[in-house]
Amino acid sequence: MSDERLAERPEAPDPLPIAVADNHCHLDSRREGAELLPVEQVVREAAAVGVDRLVQIGCDIESARWTAQVVDEHPALLGGVAIHPNEAPGHEAAGDLDAVIDEIGGLAGHTRIRVIGETGLDYFRTGEEGVAAQQHSFRRHIALAKEHGLALQIHDRDAHDDVLRILAEEGAPERTVLHCFSGDMEMARECVRRGYYLSFAGTVTFKSAKDLRNALAVTPVEHLLVETDAPYLTPTPHRGQVNAPYLVPLTVRAMAATLNISVPQLCEALSATSEAVYGPW
Repeated sequence: MSDERLAERPEAPDPLPIAVADNHCHLDSRREGAELLPVEQVVREAAAVGVDRLVQIGCDIESARWTAQVVDEHPALLGGVAIHPNEAPGHEAAGDLDAVIDEIGGLAGHTRIRVIGETGLDYFRTGEEGVAAQQHSFRRHIALAKEHGLALQIHDRDAHDDVLRILAEEGAPERTVLHCFSGDMEMARECVRRGYYLSFAGTVTFKSAKDLRNALAVTPVEHLLVETDAPYLTPTPHRGQVNAPYLVPLTVRAMAATLNISVPQLCEALSATSEAVYGPW
């Protein structure tokens, strides 16, 4: 993707009829070649199309500290903090993994931090030598979520079986969210059986994502959330450009079509579930 293409901002979609929450975005992350926009602008543009609440996720220690600060400055934001699984092996090698997770635990006491996450497992970028550190970090984050009574947001890439196994072994928090769900129908059904929530991102709009749409189709609306994972995973027809919360309506409308329900019905469910998982903004 060229810098010129990344610098282009997609046109705003039609507003949603009922406001929803983007339950996972990274407002401090900048894609190379793209401008990092002021938080005030991101919030304003999202609200203009019916995305009036955002969950800002900080997934390294610097981002987590920033998140704990910015959620106090913007009423539209709640926060999540964690050490991303891809960060865990480096901290383990440096000998400070438990120390930085302890700091995450300290930040979790902030009243507007409502999520421990994103944590989990990522076997796509981390080789076998990093698995033990990731799994240790995941287990500690699960414990933090339960200790603080917070929702858990899980990053799962090429690690479905181990994610589900560790959640079962440790005992999942009452509110457990599979962020950017990437499993199949069988996994979706198992997650619903366990009471987990499935959050769908722009990937569900991709032409190649038939299996993901099949998973969505078997998920009850009361277990669904929507997200951007901005600035990544931009929905069709803007795939490859910089994502932002104002593009959530594209994903919501694609989800409604897959579920064969009305957009207002889905918006109402998404909004109610967001408040049930994260509490009032």
